[in-house]
Amino acid sequence: MAWGELRYDPARAALLGLRLLPTPVRRRVGPLERRLAGRARTAGPTAAPSGGGQPLLPVRRVRPVPGRVLHLVTNGLPYKQAGYTVRTQKIAEAQRAAGLDPHVVTRIGFPVTQGVLDARPLHVLGGVPQHRLLPRWLPYGQAAVLARNAELAGRLVERLRPAVLHAATDHGNGRVALALRAAHGLPVVYEVRGFLEDTWLTQAPGRTSADPTYRARRELETRCMREADLVLTLGAAMKAEIVARGVPEERVLTVPNAVDEEFLAPPPDGAPLRARLGIAPDDFVVGTVSSLTPHEGIGTLLHAGAELRRRGVPLRLLVVGDGPERPALLRLAERLGLGAGAAVFTGRVPYAQVREYYAVLDVFAVPRTDTRVCRLVTPLKPVEAMASGLPVAASDLPALAELVKPGETGVLIPPSSPRTWADELETLLYSRKRCEWGGTAREIVARDRTWARVAATTREAYRALGCL
Repeated sequence: MAWGELRYDPARAALLGLRLLPTPVRRRVGPLERRLAGRARTAGPTAAPSGGGQPLLPVRRVRPVPGRVLHLVTNGLPYKQAGYTVRTQKIAEAQRAAGLDPHVVTRIGFPVTQGVLDARPLHVLGGVPQHRLLPRWLPYGQAAVLARNAELAGRLVERLRPAVLHAATDHGNGRVALALRAAHGLPVVYEVRGFLEDTWLTQAPGRTSADPTYRARRELETRCMREADLVLTLGAAMKAEIVARGVPEERVLTVPNAVDEEFLAPPPDGAPLRARLGIAPDDFVVGTVSSLTPHEGIGTLLHAGAELRRRGVPLRLLVVGDGPERPALLRLAERLGLGAGAAVFTGRVPYAQVREYYAVLDVFAVPRTDTRVCRLVTPLKPVEAMASGLPVAASDLPALAELVKPGETGVLIPPSSPRTWADELETLLYSRKRCEWGGTAREIVARDRTWARVAATTREAYRALGCL
Protein backbone atom coordinates (compact mmCIF):
# COMPACT_ATOMS: atom_id res chain seq x y z
CA MET A 1 0.00 0.00 0.00
CA ALA A 2 1.49 3.36 -0.99
CA TRP A 3 1.44 6.60 0.92
CA GLY A 4 -1.43 7.96 -1.17
CA GLU A 5 -3.71 5.21 0.16
CA LEU A 6 -3.08 6.06 3.83
CA ARG A 7 -5.55 8.29 5.65
CA TYR A 8 -4.28 9.61 8.96
CA ASP A 9 -5.95 11.17 11.97
CA PRO A 10 -6.64 14.93 11.69
CA ALA A 11 -3.41 16.01 13.39
CA ARG A 12 -1.25 13.93 11.05
CA ALA A 13 -3.28 14.87 8.00
CA ALA A 14 -3.01 18.55 8.84
CA LEU A 15 0.71 18.15 9.37
CA LEU A 16 1.10 16.51 5.96
CA GLY A 17 -0.91 19.32 4.38
CA LEU A 18 1.34 21.94 5.95
CA ARG A 19 4.43 20.22 4.61
CA LEU A 20 3.06 20.41 1.08
CA LEU A 21 2.54 24.19 1.25
CA PRO A 22 4.92 26.57 -0.53
CA THR A 23 7.89 27.61 1.60
CA PRO A 24 6.80 31.24 2.19
CA VAL A 25 3.41 30.07 3.47
CA ARG A 26 5.02 27.41 5.66
CA ARG A 27 7.10 30.06 7.42
CA ARG A 28 3.90 31.78 8.54
CA VAL A 29 2.30 28.57 9.81
CA GLY A 30 5.48 27.20 11.39
CA PRO A 31 4.23 27.45 15.01
CA LEU A 32 1.09 25.48 14.12
CA GLU A 33 3.21 22.85 12.34
CA ARG A 34 5.37 22.43 15.42
CA ARG A 35 2.33 21.97 17.66
CA LEU A 36 0.84 19.39 15.33
CA ALA A 37 4.17 17.57 15.05
CA GLY A 38 4.33 17.34 18.82
CA ARG A 39 0.79 15.97 18.92
CA ALA A 40 1.61 13.39 16.24
CA ARG A 41 4.76 12.27 18.03
CA THR A 42 2.83 11.53 21.23
CA ALA A 43 0.22 9.42 19.45
CA GLY A 44 2.25 6.21 19.27
CA PRO A 45 2.90 3.43 21.77
CA THR A 46 6.01 5.20 23.06
CA ALA A 47 3.96 8.09 24.43
CA ALA A 48 3.33 8.44 28.15
CA PRO A 49 1.13 5.41 28.88
CA SER A 50 -2.50 5.93 29.79
CA GLY A 51 -3.22 2.28 30.54
CA GLY A 52 -1.23 -0.79 31.44
CA GLY A 53 -3.00 -3.69 29.82
CA GLN A 54 -2.47 -5.24 26.43
CA PRO A 55 -5.13 -5.26 23.71
CA LEU A 56 -7.71 -8.03 23.56
CA LEU A 57 -7.94 -10.08 20.37
CA PRO A 58 -10.33 -12.88 19.39
CA VAL A 59 -8.92 -16.31 20.13
CA ARG A 60 -7.83 -17.99 16.90
CA ARG A 61 -5.31 -20.76 17.40
CA VAL A 62 -2.83 -21.34 14.58
CA ARG A 63 -0.80 -24.38 13.58
CA PRO A 64 2.75 -23.01 13.86
CA VAL A 65 5.46 -23.68 11.32
CA PRO A 66 8.44 -25.10 13.25
CA GLY A 67 11.42 -22.74 13.19
CA ARG A 68 9.47 -19.74 11.90
CA VAL A 69 10.14 -16.63 14.00
CA LEU A 70 8.27 -13.33 14.00
CA HIS A 71 10.34 -10.43 15.34
CA LEU A 72 8.18 -7.54 16.54
CA VAL A 73 10.22 -4.33 16.52
CA THR A 74 9.74 -0.58 16.48
CA ASN A 75 11.55 0.26 13.24
CA GLY A 76 14.06 -1.23 10.85
CA LEU A 77 16.64 -0.86 8.13
CA PRO A 78 16.98 0.64 5.60
CA TYR A 79 14.73 3.50 6.70
CA LYS A 80 16.10 3.86 10.22
CA GLN A 81 19.81 3.38 10.94
CA ALA A 82 20.77 2.79 14.56
CA GLY A 83 22.23 0.10 16.78
CA TYR A 84 18.69 -1.16 17.38
CA THR A 85 17.90 -1.67 13.69
CA VAL A 86 21.33 -3.14 12.89
CA ARG A 87 20.89 -5.67 15.69
CA THR A 88 17.46 -6.71 14.41
CA GLN A 89 18.73 -7.23 10.88
CA LYS A 90 21.93 -9.04 11.82
CA ILE A 91 20.17 -11.43 14.21
CA ALA A 92 17.54 -12.24 11.58
CA GLU A 93 20.15 -12.80 8.86
CA ALA A 94 22.20 -15.04 11.16
CA GLN A 95 19.08 -16.99 12.17
CA ARG A 96 18.26 -17.52 8.50
CA ALA A 97 21.79 -18.84 7.91
CA ALA A 98 21.30 -21.16 10.91
CA GLY A 99 18.24 -22.76 9.32
CA LEU A 100 15.47 -20.76 10.99
CA ASP A 101 12.80 -18.83 9.07
CA PRO A 102 12.81 -15.30 10.56
CA HIS A 103 10.36 -12.56 9.63
CA VAL A 104 10.34 -8.99 10.95
CA VAL A 105 7.28 -6.82 11.52
CA THR A 106 7.69 -3.14 12.36
CA ARG A 107 5.36 -0.95 14.36
CA ILE A 108 2.15 0.32 12.81
CA GLY A 109 2.68 3.17 10.34
CA PHE A 110 6.43 2.69 9.94
CA PRO A 111 8.10 3.85 7.70
CA VAL A 112 5.40 6.24 6.44
CA THR A 113 5.66 8.05 9.77
CA GLN A 114 9.35 8.57 8.91
CA GLY A 115 8.40 10.36 5.70
CA VAL A 116 8.86 7.41 3.33
CA LEU A 117 6.17 8.08 0.76
CA ASP A 118 6.35 4.83 -1.23
CA ALA A 119 6.21 2.30 1.59
CA ARG A 120 4.94 -1.18 0.77
CA PRO A 121 3.61 -3.94 3.05
CA LEU A 122 6.59 -6.19 2.32
CA HIS A 123 10.26 -5.34 1.94
CA VAL A 124 12.87 -8.10 1.69
CA LEU A 125 16.26 -7.10 3.05
CA GLY A 126 19.21 -9.47 3.17
CA GLY A 127 16.84 -12.32 2.45
CA VAL A 128 14.70 -11.44 5.49
CA PRO A 129 11.04 -10.45 4.91
CA GLN A 130 10.23 -7.14 6.60
CA HIS A 131 6.47 -6.70 7.04
CA ARG A 132 4.93 -3.23 7.41
CA LEU A 133 1.60 -2.54 9.08
CA LEU A 134 0.10 0.22 6.92
CA PRO A 135 -3.60 0.72 7.65
CA ARG A 136 -5.88 3.07 5.78
CA TRP A 137 -6.55 4.83 9.07
CA LEU A 138 -3.96 5.48 11.77
CA PRO A 139 -6.00 6.12 14.91
CA TYR A 140 -5.22 8.84 17.40
CA GLY A 141 -4.27 7.99 20.97
CA GLN A 142 -1.99 5.38 22.46
CA ALA A 143 -4.61 2.77 23.36
CA ALA A 144 -6.25 2.94 19.93
CA VAL A 145 -2.92 2.73 18.11
CA LEU A 146 -1.83 -0.22 20.22
CA ALA A 147 -5.11 -2.06 19.61
CA ARG A 148 -4.89 -1.47 15.85
CA ASN A 149 -1.24 -2.58 15.88
CA ALA A 150 -2.22 -5.82 17.60
CA GLU A 151 -5.14 -6.40 15.22
CA LEU A 152 -2.96 -6.04 12.10
CA ALA A 153 -0.16 -8.09 13.63
CA GLY A 154 -2.73 -10.77 14.45
CA ARG A 155 -3.72 -11.01 10.79
CA LEU A 156 -0.05 -11.42 9.91
CA VAL A 157 0.33 -14.18 12.51
CA GLU A 158 -2.65 -16.03 11.07
CA ARG A 159 -1.06 -15.89 7.63
CA LEU A 160 2.56 -16.66 8.58
CA ARG A 161 1.89 -19.09 11.45
CA PRO A 162 5.15 -18.44 13.34
CA ALA A 163 6.26 -20.79 16.10
CA VAL A 164 7.55 -18.01 18.36
CA LEU A 165 6.95 -14.29 18.85
CA HIS A 166 10.22 -12.45 19.51
CA ALA A 167 9.51 -8.86 20.60
CA ALA A 168 12.21 -6.25 21.24
CA THR A 169 11.83 -3.25 23.53
CA ASP A 170 9.93 -1.06 24.09
CA HIS A 171 6.81 -2.17 25.95
CA GLY A 172 4.58 -1.33 22.96
CA ASN A 173 6.05 -4.30 21.09
CA GLY A 174 5.98 -6.47 24.20
CA ARG A 175 2.33 -5.75 24.92
CA VAL A 176 1.34 -6.55 21.33
CA ALA A 177 3.26 -9.83 21.54
CA LEU A 178 1.52 -10.77 24.79
CA ALA A 179 -1.87 -10.02 23.20
CA LEU A 180 -0.93 -12.26 20.28
CA ARG A 181 0.09 -15.02 22.70
CA ALA A 182 -3.32 -14.85 24.39
CA ALA A 183 -5.09 -15.02 21.04
CA HIS A 184 -2.96 -17.55 19.19
CA GLY A 185 -1.29 -19.63 21.88
CA LEU A 186 2.30 -18.84 20.84
CA PRO A 187 5.28 -18.40 23.20
CA VAL A 188 6.71 -14.90 23.68
CA VAL A 189 10.38 -13.97 23.93
CA TYR A 190 10.92 -10.40 25.15
CA GLU A 191 14.31 -8.96 24.23
CA VAL A 192 15.39 -6.12 26.51
CA ARG A 193 17.80 -4.00 24.47
CA GLY A 194 17.71 -1.06 26.86
CA PHE A 195 15.75 0.53 29.66
CA LEU A 196 14.05 3.21 27.62
CA GLU A 197 12.48 4.88 30.62
CA ASP A 198 16.03 5.65 31.79
CA THR A 199 17.00 6.87 28.33
CA TRP A 200 13.96 9.17 28.45
CA LEU A 201 15.15 10.49 31.81
CA THR A 202 18.50 11.58 30.34
CA GLN A 203 16.63 13.54 27.66
CA ALA A 204 14.15 15.21 30.03
CA PRO A 205 16.02 17.86 32.05
CA GLY A 206 14.62 18.35 35.52
CA ARG A 207 12.73 15.04 35.57
CA THR A 208 13.55 12.38 38.15
CA SER A 209 12.69 8.74 38.74
CA ALA A 210 9.74 9.98 40.84
CA ASP A 211 8.08 11.39 37.73
CA PRO A 212 4.75 9.60 36.98
CA THR A 213 5.70 9.09 33.33
CA TYR A 214 8.96 7.41 34.32
CA ARG A 215 7.23 5.17 36.86
CA ALA A 216 4.49 4.19 34.41
CA ARG A 217 6.96 3.31 31.65
CA ARG A 218 9.11 1.33 34.06
CA GLU A 219 6.09 -0.62 35.26
CA LEU A 220 5.01 -1.46 31.71
CA GLU A 221 8.51 -2.65 30.80
CA THR A 222 8.71 -4.72 33.98
CA ARG A 223 5.33 -6.29 33.28
CA CYS A 224 6.47 -7.37 29.80
CA MET A 225 9.59 -8.92 31.30
CA ARG A 226 7.67 -10.81 33.97
CA GLU A 227 4.94 -12.10 31.66
CA ALA A 228 7.17 -13.24 28.78
CA ASP A 229 8.08 -16.92 28.50
CA LEU A 230 11.74 -15.97 28.15
CA VAL A 231 13.69 -12.71 28.45
CA LEU A 232 16.82 -11.99 26.42
CA THR A 233 19.19 -9.12 27.15
CA LEU A 234 22.60 -7.77 26.22
CA GLY A 235 24.87 -8.12 29.24
CA ALA A 236 25.41 -9.01 32.89
CA ALA A 237 24.46 -5.60 34.31
CA MET A 238 21.20 -5.65 32.35
CA LYS A 239 20.45 -9.21 33.45
CA ALA A 240 20.99 -8.27 37.09
CA GLU A 241 18.55 -5.37 36.71
CA ILE A 242 15.91 -7.62 35.12
CA VAL A 243 16.26 -10.25 37.85
CA ALA A 244 15.97 -7.48 40.47
CA ARG A 245 12.59 -6.63 38.93
CA GLY A 246 11.26 -10.05 39.83
CA VAL A 247 12.04 -12.17 36.75
CA PRO A 248 13.45 -15.59 37.70
CA GLU A 249 17.12 -15.78 36.75
CA GLU A 250 16.61 -19.03 34.84
CA ARG A 251 14.24 -17.19 32.49
CA VAL A 252 16.79 -14.50 31.57
CA LEU A 253 19.36 -15.29 28.88
CA THR A 254 22.26 -13.08 27.76
CA VAL A 255 22.62 -12.57 23.99
CA PRO A 256 25.28 -9.86 23.60
CA ASN A 257 25.82 -7.35 20.86
CA ALA A 258 28.04 -8.84 18.18
CA VAL A 259 29.49 -8.51 14.69
CA ASP A 260 29.39 -10.52 11.49
CA GLU A 261 32.30 -11.95 9.53
CA GLU A 262 32.69 -8.74 7.54
CA PHE A 263 33.92 -6.88 10.62
CA LEU A 264 36.41 -9.63 11.36
CA ALA A 265 37.99 -9.42 7.92
CA PRO A 266 41.18 -7.34 7.57
CA PRO A 267 40.18 -3.67 7.85
CA PRO A 268 40.20 -1.49 4.75
CA ASP A 269 43.03 0.95 4.11
CA GLY A 270 42.17 4.10 6.05
CA ALA A 271 44.59 6.35 4.14
CA PRO A 272 42.21 7.42 1.32
CA LEU A 273 39.46 8.44 3.73
CA ARG A 274 41.98 10.20 5.98
CA ALA A 275 43.07 12.25 3.00
CA ARG A 276 39.47 13.12 2.08
CA LEU A 277 38.84 14.24 5.66
CA GLY A 278 41.99 16.39 5.64
CA ILE A 279 43.82 14.29 8.24
CA ALA A 280 47.59 14.04 7.87
CA PRO A 281 49.17 10.55 7.77
CA ASP A 282 51.10 11.16 11.02
CA ASP A 283 48.17 12.60 13.01
CA PHE A 284 46.67 10.59 15.83
CA VAL A 285 42.91 10.13 15.43
CA VAL A 286 40.61 9.45 18.38
CA GLY A 287 36.92 9.22 17.72
CA THR A 288 33.58 7.58 18.11
CA VAL A 289 30.60 6.32 16.10
CA SER A 290 27.49 7.22 18.03
CA SER A 291 24.11 8.85 18.24
CA LEU A 292 24.76 12.37 19.45
CA THR A 293 22.64 12.43 22.59
CA PRO A 294 23.44 13.95 26.01
CA HIS A 295 24.32 10.70 27.77
CA GLU A 296 26.98 9.79 25.19
CA GLY A 297 29.28 12.40 26.77
CA ILE A 298 30.88 13.63 23.54
CA GLY A 299 31.57 16.98 25.22
CA THR A 300 34.06 15.26 27.53
CA LEU A 301 35.94 13.95 24.49
CA LEU A 302 36.04 17.43 22.92
CA HIS A 303 37.43 19.00 26.11
CA ALA A 304 40.04 16.21 26.39
CA GLY A 305 41.03 16.64 22.74
CA ALA A 306 41.46 20.38 23.15
CA GLU A 307 43.70 19.79 26.17
CA LEU A 308 45.85 17.29 24.25
CA ARG A 309 46.30 19.71 21.37
CA ARG A 310 47.39 22.40 23.86
CA ARG A 311 50.04 19.91 25.02
CA GLY A 312 51.28 19.60 21.45
CA VAL A 313 49.85 16.16 20.68
CA PRO A 314 49.12 15.95 16.90
CA LEU A 315 45.54 14.87 17.48
CA ARG A 316 42.38 14.97 15.39
CA LEU A 317 38.95 14.05 16.72
CA LEU A 318 36.47 12.19 14.52
CA VAL A 319 32.78 12.09 15.46
CA VAL A 320 30.61 9.92 13.21
CA GLY A 321 26.87 10.13 13.70
CA ASP A 322 24.03 12.54 14.19
CA GLY A 323 21.50 13.45 16.83
CA PRO A 324 19.96 16.27 18.86
CA GLU A 325 23.26 17.27 20.49
CA ARG A 326 25.11 17.91 17.24
CA PRO A 327 24.50 21.70 17.02
CA ALA A 328 25.61 22.19 20.63
CA LEU A 329 28.69 20.02 20.10
CA LEU A 330 29.67 21.97 17.00
CA ARG A 331 29.44 25.20 18.99
CA LEU A 332 31.49 23.70 21.81
CA ALA A 333 34.18 22.52 19.39
CA GLU A 334 34.42 26.05 17.99
CA ARG A 335 34.74 27.57 21.46
CA LEU A 336 37.48 25.08 22.34
CA GLY A 337 39.52 26.00 19.28
CA LEU A 338 38.81 22.72 17.50
CA GLY A 339 37.82 24.33 14.21
CA ALA A 340 39.68 24.03 10.93
CA GLY A 341 39.37 20.25 10.93
CA ALA A 342 40.73 19.58 14.42
CA ALA A 343 37.36 18.01 15.19
CA VAL A 344 35.60 16.43 12.22
CA PHE A 345 31.85 15.83 12.46
CA THR A 346 30.76 13.65 9.56
CA GLY A 347 27.05 13.37 10.31
CA ARG A 348 25.33 10.07 9.70
CA VAL A 349 27.06 7.72 7.27
CA PRO A 350 25.61 4.61 5.57
CA TYR A 351 26.17 1.47 7.59
CA ALA A 352 27.97 -0.15 4.67
CA GLN A 353 30.68 2.54 4.97
CA VAL A 354 31.16 2.44 8.73
CA ARG A 355 34.19 0.12 8.58
CA GLU A 356 36.05 2.73 6.52
CA TYR A 357 35.68 5.20 9.39
CA TYR A 358 36.87 2.71 11.98
CA ALA A 359 39.95 2.24 9.79
CA VAL A 360 40.78 5.94 10.19
CA LEU A 361 40.94 5.71 14.00
CA ASP A 362 43.83 4.93 16.32
CA VAL A 363 41.64 4.74 19.43
CA PHE A 364 37.88 4.34 19.77
CA ALA A 365 36.33 6.43 22.55
CA VAL A 366 33.15 5.80 24.55
CA PRO A 367 32.94 8.80 26.94
CA ARG A 368 29.47 7.98 28.29
CA THR A 369 28.14 9.88 31.30
CA ASP A 370 27.54 8.35 34.72
CA THR A 371 23.80 7.92 34.30
CA ARG A 372 21.70 4.90 35.10
CA VAL A 373 21.13 3.98 31.46
CA CYS A 374 24.88 4.11 30.75
CA ARG A 375 25.71 2.03 33.81
CA LEU A 376 23.33 -0.69 32.64
CA VAL A 377 23.27 -0.83 28.83
CA THR A 378 26.13 -2.21 26.72
CA PRO A 379 26.31 -0.45 23.32
CA LEU A 380 27.01 -2.07 19.95
CA LYS A 381 29.58 0.31 18.46
CA PRO A 382 32.50 -0.54 20.81
CA VAL A 383 32.09 -4.19 19.81
CA GLU A 384 32.43 -3.22 16.15
CA ALA A 385 35.50 -1.12 17.01
CA MET A 386 37.11 -4.03 18.86
CA ALA A 387 36.41 -6.32 15.91
CA SER A 388 38.20 -3.74 13.75
CA GLY A 389 41.33 -4.15 15.89
CA LEU A 390 41.01 -0.91 17.84
CA PRO A 391 41.79 -0.40 21.52
CA VAL A 392 38.87 1.20 23.35
CA ALA A 393 38.97 4.06 25.85
CA ALA A 394 35.68 3.98 27.75
CA SER A 395 34.03 5.49 30.78
CA ASP A 396 34.48 3.33 33.86
CA LEU A 397 30.89 2.10 34.13
CA PRO A 398 29.66 -1.47 34.78
CA ALA A 399 28.17 -2.04 31.32
CA LEU A 400 31.36 -0.86 29.59
CA ALA A 401 33.60 -2.81 31.98
CA GLU A 402 31.95 -5.93 30.55
CA LEU A 403 33.58 -5.06 27.22
CA VAL A 404 36.88 -3.33 28.01
CA LYS A 405 39.57 -5.10 29.99
CA PRO A 406 42.13 -2.55 31.23
CA GLY A 407 45.64 -3.46 30.18
CA GLU A 408 44.31 -6.00 27.66
CA THR A 409 41.88 -4.32 25.27
CA GLY A 410 41.95 -0.68 26.33
CA VAL A 411 41.45 1.62 29.31
CA LEU A 412 38.59 2.58 31.61
CA ILE A 413 38.47 6.26 32.60
CA PRO A 414 36.33 8.12 35.15
CA PRO A 415 33.39 9.65 33.26
CA SER A 416 32.98 13.42 32.83
CA SER A 417 36.62 14.12 33.76
CA PRO A 418 38.24 15.76 30.69
CA ARG A 419 41.71 16.14 32.24
CA THR A 420 41.83 12.47 33.24
CA TRP A 421 40.60 11.55 29.77
CA ALA A 422 43.38 13.66 28.26
CA ASP A 423 46.00 12.00 30.45
CA GLU A 424 44.84 8.46 29.69
CA LEU A 425 44.45 9.08 25.97
CA GLU A 426 47.94 10.59 25.74
CA THR A 427 49.42 7.55 27.46
CA LEU A 428 47.48 5.17 25.22
CA LEU A 429 48.32 6.96 21.98
CA TYR A 430 52.06 6.80 22.66
CA SER A 431 52.01 3.28 24.12
CA ARG A 432 53.75 0.49 22.24
CA LYS A 433 50.97 -1.81 23.45
CA ARG A 434 48.22 0.06 21.58
CA CYS A 435 48.27 -2.25 18.54
CA GLU A 436 48.66 -5.32 20.75
CA TRP A 437 45.56 -4.36 22.74
CA GLY A 438 43.63 -3.85 19.52
CA GLY A 439 44.61 -7.31 18.35
CA THR A 440 43.48 -8.84 21.64
CA ALA A 441 40.17 -7.01 21.37
CA ARG A 442 39.62 -8.46 17.94
CA GLU A 443 40.39 -12.01 19.14
CA ILE A 444 37.88 -11.70 22.00
CA VAL A 445 35.12 -10.52 19.67
CA ALA A 446 35.88 -13.28 17.15
CA ARG A 447 35.62 -15.86 19.92
CA ASP A 448 32.61 -14.62 21.90
CA ARG A 449 30.66 -12.01 19.99
CA THR A 450 29.55 -13.02 16.50
CA TRP A 451 26.00 -12.89 15.18
CA ALA A 452 26.34 -16.56 14.23
CA ARG A 453 26.95 -17.36 17.89
CA VAL A 454 23.98 -15.21 18.91
CA ALA A 455 21.78 -17.02 16.36
CA ALA A 456 22.84 -20.38 17.78
CA THR A 457 21.93 -19.19 21.28
CA THR A 458 18.49 -18.00 20.20
CA ARG A 459 17.92 -21.23 18.29
CA GLU A 460 18.55 -23.26 21.44
CA ALA A 461 16.29 -20.94 23.39
CA TYR A 462 13.48 -21.48 20.88
CA ARG A 463 14.12 -25.20 21.06
CA ALA A 464 13.65 -25.11 24.83
CA LEU A 465 10.30 -23.39 24.27
CA GLY A 466 9.24 -26.17 21.85
CA CYS A 467 9.36 -24.00 18.73
CA LEU A 468 11.56 -26.16 16.48
